[in-house]
Amino acid sequence: MYKVIGGVPIQPVHRASCHCGAVRLEVELPDGVVDPRRCDCSLCRRKGTIVATVPLHRLRVAAGREHLRLYQLNTMTARHWFCGICGIHTHHQRRLDPNEYGLNVACLEGINPFDLGEVPTSDGINHPSDRAPG
Repeated sequence: MYKVIGGVPIQPVHRASCHCGAVRLEVELPDGVVDPRRCDCSLCRRKGTIVATVPLHRLRVAAGREHLRLYQLNTMTARHWFCGICGIHTHHQRRLDPNEYGLNVACLEGINPFDLGEVPTSDGINHPSDRAPG
């Protein structure tokens, strides 16, 4: 059984891409869009994306790896990937759990992230990795 967002079925292996199509991803989504959320950290609130949780082994760059650009900030742990041609953020490797990607839901082909309705926001301003050990 497929999960559905806005009338569009989420395939068990779904395609995703940046705006210009230079970067294309294949994403295994057997449980649909998992844990969609926004983040209010300094970078994410500027990007405005809704991201879903995807284990590292379930996301593959199918084309355009040479166009991906990496941006890191603060602790230099998270790895934010975007297309060097159109600038769209496609995914990032999380610093709280580096075994997961945050997939930009808007990059899923045929999916409108606004069809998700209300999406919770993570407290990225007070991220646990920014706290001093105590």
